[in-house]
Amino acid sequence: MTRLLLLDVVGLTERALRNMPRLSDLAARGVQTSLGTVLPAVTCSVQSTMLTGLPPSRHGIVGNGWYLRDIGEVNLWRQHNALVRGEKVWETARRTDPGFTTANVGWWYAMGASTDLTVTPRPVYHADGRKSPDCYTRPPALHDRLTEELGTFPLFDYWGPTASIRSSRWIIDATRAILRDPAPDLVMAYLPHLDYDLQRFGPDAPEADRAASDLDAALAPLLDDAQAHGASVIAVAEYGIAPAHSPVDINRVLRATGLLEVHVQQGRELLDPLSSRAFAVADHQVAHVYVADPADIPRVRDVLEQTPGIDEVLDREDQARYGLDHERSGEIVAIAEPGAWFTYYYWLDPNRAPDFARSVEIHRKPGYDPAELFLNPANPTVKLRAAMGLLRKRLGLRYTMDVIPTDPSCVRGTHGRLPERADDTPLLICSDADLPFWDRAGAVVPAAHVRDLVLQAARTTGAVVAP
Repeated sequence: MTRLLLLDVVGLTERALRNMPRLSDLAARGVQTSLGTVLPAVTCSVQSTMLTGLPPSRHGIVGNGWYLRDIGEVNLWRQHNALVRGEKVWETARRTDPGFTTANVGWWYAMGASTDLTVTPRPVYHADGRKSPDCYTRPPALHDRLTEELGTFPLFDYWGPTASIRSSRWIIDATRAILRDPAPDLVMAYLPHLDYDLQRFGPDAPEADRAASDLDAALAPLLDDAQAHGASVIAVAEYGIAPAHSPVDINRVLRATGLLEVHVQQGRELLDPLSSRAFAVADHQVAHVYVADPADIPRVRDVLEQTPGIDEVLDREDQARYGLDHERSGEIVAIAEPGAWFTYYYWLDPNRAPDFARSVEIHRKPGYDPAELFLNPANPTVKLRAAMGLLRKRLGLRYTMDVIPTDPSCVRGTHGRLPERADDTPLLICSDADLPFWDRAGAVVPAAHVRDLVLQAARTTGAVVAP
């Protein structure tokens, strides 16, 4: 059996690799190829496909979140592994070798997973509504060990306007500690750093090149450790990030045609999925549109097909072509044009936007909000307000961090649709050039075959990947 380090280097593409000499060297000594991602090309869906070998239509992770019809709520970024249907790669490995051990450092749906070790970001949710940085671990003693060695997990560097390489460095250091002791057979690490400045400034910006260079330098000690421990390395990317220039307010379109309803509390509008005839859960360049009455589907489809910025409108039959026809999917799935992406916004008057619209609030917003990576440029005192807000939080006081813009024009990078350009195509790099499927020159490895590649690299199965 060969020990294996599986790295999810978010946003790793040919363009990024040009500024990553250590990963480039790994590719030169091993093998590099394109990864055939899935629709939607977003974190939770692609990771679940790579770990189960199944499309979203079978593992059920149709996005980073979806509408729960039975309780009438939109849920994004949930963490329970039971949401992912299908056998995970480490579970398959254990059927061959019952002693096979796995550590997950940061891959999604970690809580409740059957991995031997688990480390995942998990804030402290205080009774008074405050949120403090922390992480969840299994076994519980691992929490104290990592916190003592590395400090508290830097949650506010993991997402939001202060997101930075600090969070990826913490994950790298935690991975190094676990690789040394207890040295599992498979160690998985999720490195989100390229997500930040590539969405903020675009993948072709100098800031994107610098982000790639910084991450590569941070990775160097971990790659050295893997070599010293005789571990093979596989680096994958869920997606590449493409230039963005055209936000599409899909929920405002549905509201303007009388399909989406809101209710009002204290002068603020909240999406009302229970009363809406149709509404969208926006997720980067893909939006699940939930239609209460099947009789409305033709009308909704017609509205969306006439909306600028929308490339495809998929009903259930169309979704099957992409492996996305699942009960959790919307009755209709909209795909944005290249360069376009979907906002979750549904209010028409900015004064009636919900209070969480100007905050980092990944669970209450009915869709993904990349504007959370920015401080509001229209507010000249925004940095002072943010600093005062953080101080109040550290003092244990409640405070609404209303510092996020609701003008989406600042966003310069996006993903979610299948890639258009080679520079937007995710990569797969492996230090082991002896695996059977590498014999196919130029082969694109489908995301669903990463599972078998991991089993091959760990020498736990004789199965051969056939791209």
